[in-house]
Amino acid sequence: MQVVLLAGGLGTRLQEETTARPKPMVEIGGQPILWHIMKGFARYGHDDFLVACGYMGNFIKRYFLDQYHLAGDLKIDFGSDMTQRSESEVASWSVNLIDTGLDTMTGGRLLRLQDKLRRETFMLTYGDGVSDINIDDLVAFHRQQGLLATVTAVRPPARFGGLIVNGDTVEQFTEKPTAGEGWINGGFLVFEPEIFKYLKSDQCSLEANALEQVAAAGQLAAYRHDGFWQCMDTLRDKHYLQKLWDSGDAPWMRNAVEQPKRLRVMPARQSVS
Repeated sequence: MQVVLLAGGLGTRLQEETTARPKPMVEIGGQPILWHIMKGFARYGHDDFLVACGYMGNFIKRYFLDQYHLAGDLKIDFGSDMTQRSESEVASWSVNLIDTGLDTMTGGRLLRLQDKLRRETFMLTYGDGVSDINIDDLVAFHRQQGLLATVTAVRPPARFGGLIVNGDTVEQFTEKPTAGEGWINGGFLVFEPEIFKYLKSDQCSLEANALEQVAAAGQLAAYRHDGFWQCMDTLRDKHYLQKLWDSGDAPWMRNAVEQPKRLRVMPARQSVS
């Protein structure tokens, strides 16, 4: 199944990082958060990605070019003006990087990908949120509902530490508890091709325009996910995700299945220029 990744926004609430790179390229554990998201889909066998680029899109393209060209060992012979790359094992991902404009809204970015998507069910998520969601269960739920779209509903993490108090004594302190009320759009959406009937232009918002209309038509299902979910909106969020990674037990990587690799042999190439 094809997976659309919306990775073109300005990331204005994370300006400490996004003045130098687009938000999907902000690193957690030495890898861009976009890589973490893609790993989550790939472990369930969905590794055909369409990345909707915008702000600093060349930064994202350069990252994937480097992943392809610099994997394995590299020999440069200055005397004979020759380079040679050794055998390397790379993930079997297909990554289609599409420039969808700097000021395009989320619905408009998806609309620009219409001719690159097959006429079949596809998934979509944002380039700044990780989760331990079971993708197989999400897709099965979508098919069972038989509706045009499914959105993953999550409970937003609270922004401040939570206390359970007994009299004057704190019995339990939770650094990032989950809010007890309400559900929000956690991304990880599944769409049928008919979603494009609700997308009109670059300035169409996927959320405020298309999904509101789909919901009003009774065609939007909600897959409730009570497990881990965290977006990276602020520097505080980034530090929290890095802390989880440093613990050696990042929730979004639990039960990760190593993606099958393919062996690539790079021939010698004349001229380093």
